Amino acid sequence: MKKIGLLTLLILVTVLFTLAFTAAAAGPKAPAAPVPAAAAVPATPAATPAEHPHIHEALESMRAAKHHLESAEHDFHGHRAKAIEHLDQAIHEAEICEREP
Repeated sequence: MKKIGLLTLLILVTVLFTLAFTAAAAGPKAPAAPVPAAAAVPATPAATPAEHPHIHEALESMRAAKHHLESAEHDFHGHRAKAIEHLDQAIHEAEICEREP
């Protein structure tokens, strides 16, 4: 049963990394034209979870998986700590994706 949970976690992390790297592979955005200092430009609001429901749902799942790993009693020869580290990275990338408009 533990192997199925770990396998599910690894698949989830793989899918999220794929999403994150696909978005990053789109390339850098073109630089914006300079704005005169006197012109006030309203800031664009950050994307809401409703705009990216799949990313939001994935974030919730990763945070829950991290919680489960953190509360596990066995260390699994360092694999649990490494999985938590990878989840932290995946959560960070997904949060960036969620903020993108």
